[in-house]
Amino acid sequence: MAAGKEIRTKIKSVENTRKITKAMEMVAASKMRRAQDRMKAARPYAEKIANVATHMAYAHTEYKHPFVIARENVKRVGVIIVTSDKGLCGGLNTNAFRLVVTQMKQWEAAGVGIDVTAIGNKGLGFMQRLGANVVSQLVSIGDAPHMEKLIGPVKIMLDAYMEGRIDALYIVYNRFINTMKQEPTLTQLLPLAQLESTEEASLKTHWDYIYEPDAKPVVDGMLMRYIESLVYQGVAENIACEQSARMVAMKAASDNAKDVIGELKLVYNKTRQAAITKELSEIVAGAAAV
Repeated sequence: MAAGKEIRTKIKSVENTRKITKAMEMVAASKMRRAQDRMKAARPYAEKIANVATHMAYAHTEYKHPFVIARENVKRVGVIIVTSDKGLCGGLNTNAFRLVVTQMKQWEAAGVGIDVTAIGNKGLGFMQRLGANVVSQLVSIGDAPHMEKLIGPVKIMLDAYMEGRIDALYIVYNRFINTMKQEPTLTQLLPLAQLESTEEASLKTHWDYIYEPDAKPVVDGMLMRYIESLVYQGVAENIACEQSARMVAMKAASDNAKDVIGELKLVYNKTRQAAITKELSEIVAGAAAV
């Protein structure tokens, strides 16, 4: 019954693995709810400030912030890539990597240089293996993003834009659609995106604000809040996506382990029955010989 012993050992090993994946599934489900609430709470503010910032690009004011001035020749761009710190979350990070690599190839083909800010351990490791120019990084984000940690690495990119070392800034993250679907997204942060819809485009001729006491401090402060809110929203969305993807991946792993255990038990029972049948046949043959 040497084969039977090996099968029993394998069944025990798969059962232990299933306990781990089941526990990870429940932990991810618990964290997912809090991450989704945090993400949904941040969405309205991020969307509203993005609209205000975009409208401000067309405001008739004597002060124009560098963030709203598009540059004709884009020679170098910055990319903020948001990923998870841990694995075991399906193809979440792989989808974001595929999107950013495709875009980077297009930039390189056009002769555009690329600087990278990596938020998340997986993104940092991937970019280092890719040989990208990583100018700043942030790992060990935890289950909840904190603005005081995020603004440091992002400010390096903002300073590079202000100094003219990069001509555009993008962010790549996974946008939460629902528990089963997460969509990798590439969004332009700087310069401010142009208005696209007909209704909004018509505002270019007369859209304006009243600034008190002066346009410069108001615009400067608002645009910094705009960048911070979009980066925070991207990280919050990615964390919600990570927990959802991990819960789904661990559930699939637990279900697969259950199927494997069932198949192994069937093989074990067949092997055990074959051994019993063989012993009975030997006994009968011996009795017949006597």
